[in-house]
Amino acid sequence: MTITITAFEHSPDGGKGLARDTRVRWALEEVGQPYEVRLVSFRAMKEPRIGRFHPFGQIPTYEEEGLTLFETGSIVFHIAERHAGLLPGDTNARRARSHGCLPRSTRWSRRSLKLANAKLLESDKPWSKERLPLVADRVRDRLKQLSVRLGDADWLDGGFSAGDLLMVSVLLRLKSSGILDEFPNLAAYLARGEARPAYSRAFAAQLAVNTG
Repeated sequence: MTITITAFEHSPDGGKGLARDTRVRWALEEVGQPYEVRLVSFRAMKEPRIGRFHPFGQIPTYEEEGLTLFETGSIVFHIAERHAGLLPGDTNARRARSHGCLPRSTRWSRRSLKLANAKLLESDKPWSKERLPLVADRVRDRLKQLSVRLGDADWLDGGFSAGDLLMVSVLLRLKSSGILDEFPNLAAYLARGEARPAYSRAFAAQLAVNTG
């Protein structure tokens, strides 16, 4: 039984851990499952053979014993459901957590991506100066809600879970914006995620691809 995931041959983030394959690597490291990585170039992503695995020609994908999955959140929760360590043992609790965390992290990912795009891809637009504060305020409103939800706890739902893995991954995209500094408990939450040995291994593996 070999797990194979796809990743960028040269990641747009240069190995900073922001590419989505890092989340899948992290999940597999947390549950102690070995995996292989098939590196894909940007040109190859447009080829029909890639479309067999991911209908939108993106990464990551997950392959195991004839099963092929795409979309990062779905892959992470598949790993969590198959292997102990990322979801509670109780069946009802597992379902409640997976159904709650996946939509939550997806919404967050969209918000953080909009902020990144507003800064990096739209800065030369005539309406950029007016739009950027609005996008940042929307993200800030979400951070306020998350800060209240987390409170003084270490993780969102008791012990570290797949939901925390996805949420920390989203917050990593906001780290350079400085907005997280306004919420000390969220900055500390992010730091705890980055300090996990499994995350360090996943980060190192992704970095090695881009600097090797």
